[in-house]
Amino acid sequence: MKITILTLFPEMFSALTDSSIIKRAIAKGVAEVEIVNIRDYTKDKYGRVDTPPIGGGAGLIEKAQPIVDALKAVSTPTSHKVLFSPRGKTYNEEKAKELAKLDHLVLVCGHYEGVDERVNSYVNELMSIGDYILTGGEIPAMAVSDSIIRLLDGAIASESLVDESFNSNLLEYPQYTEPYDFEGETVPDILYCGNHEAIAKWRRKQSLLLTKKYRPDLFSQLTLDKKDARLLKETEQDELSDWEKKALEKGKKFIKK
Repeated sequence: MKITILTLFPEMFSALTDSSIIKRAIAKGVAEVEIVNIRDYTKDKYGRVDTPPIGGGAGLIEKAQPIVDALKAVSTPTSHKVLFSPRGKTYNEEKAKELAKLDHLVLVCGHYEGVDERVNSYVNELMSIGDYILTGGEIPAMAVSDSIIRLLDGAIASESLVDESFNSNLLEYPQYTEPYDFEGETVPDILYCGNHEAIAKWRRKQSLLLTKKYRPDLFSQLTLDKKDARLLKETEQDELSDWEKKALEKGKKFIKK
């Protein structure tokens, strides 16, 4: 997959392309990231890409011509072109999965007080990453690129994608590392019991609980089956469920004290 990013500040993207998982994915040919400087396409005799808004107002507006010419130069008939805008639908994991199926994605980063309205007609969709204000579209472009590339085959181990937050509208279950006791807070004993079915059941219960507590908006979208409903009902009790007691009893020799 190829991702082309149109920006006024190409130097910002070394943090994306030269680090960690994304760097390895690019090196393996899983993804290609092309950074294009919008300034290279301006026809303004002074090299400007922005101007005060017509009719007055604060700040500067990016001119249509450099952005549109850059889009025309990098795009093909099958390219999917996105402009970051507060008008767009809020980006989420389902959208990431959808975009990860594309051959070529073009992301346009606005800056200053916005872009000429006429640029909108040259892109396929508008997109937002949340209801807050940033200085430009560069950080959204990095976030979207990162979330897409990690989904591509070969970018990371496939098993790492299975139980992550936002898969099936659930937050991920709690994760722990050694030591067992850290400043008085201990790892749940169930994780040491050796019963993988019981551990998976406990993790499912925790995902349901955390989503209900921290993201009721996501929880309201869930369709709970009988097993999930039973797990949630168990949480209303102050004591361990029968299956947890059984797993802990059988695995007590593995549990740390």
